Amino acid sequence: MRIIRGKYGRRRFDVPSNITARPTTDFARENIFNVLENYVDFEGLRALDLFAGTGAITLEFASRGCEMVTAVEKAATQYNFIRKVVQTLNANNIQIVKGDVWQYVERCSSKFDIVFADPPYDLENFGEIPELILNSNLLKEDTIVIIEHSKNYEFSHLPHFWQHRTYGSVNFSLFRMDIEKDEIEIVE
Repeated sequence: MRIIRGKYGRRRFDVPSNITARPTTDFARENIFNVLENYVDFEGLRALDLFAGTGAITLEFASRGCEMVTAVEKAATQYNFIRKVVQTLNANNIQIVKGDVWQYVERCSSKFDIVFADPPYDLENFGEIPELILNSNLLKEDTIVIIEHSKNYEFSHLPHFWQHRTYGSVNFSLFRMDIEKDEIEIVE
């Protein structure tokens, strides 16, 4: 796994072979961050990475200047790997939460500028994730929410839908809390 850009850019970490997460490809990660950079300055933002997996998204947010990044991961192997990388980088702007995303979203009282969710594609209730986040207390009036998903899902009918992006087999649905339905940008 490599960190693409920012203060930790070009750093590489060997992901343990027993990790069950499906990391976002470098190609997709680089492209979605290029899109985000056109809309936000990461400096000083608070980001949330749900279903953090290998922590690649978390590390990109931290590397690009987010003030604080919270990574939520339930699996012990993935959690321990992220913790080890954070310690190696001495990244004091990353908080790792070992726990269930559903419970975290329901109980968290913190607000975030960006929320990224990359649930396992075969998660039984995958289709409920966007609404869980969009109806949560995690969001500010201008929060950007990114859901990574397979081509089997379509979320453009949900409130605050903004864009759909596809990079190879990776799909992203983006939502902006400050956008209403009639302001949708169609980008493929």
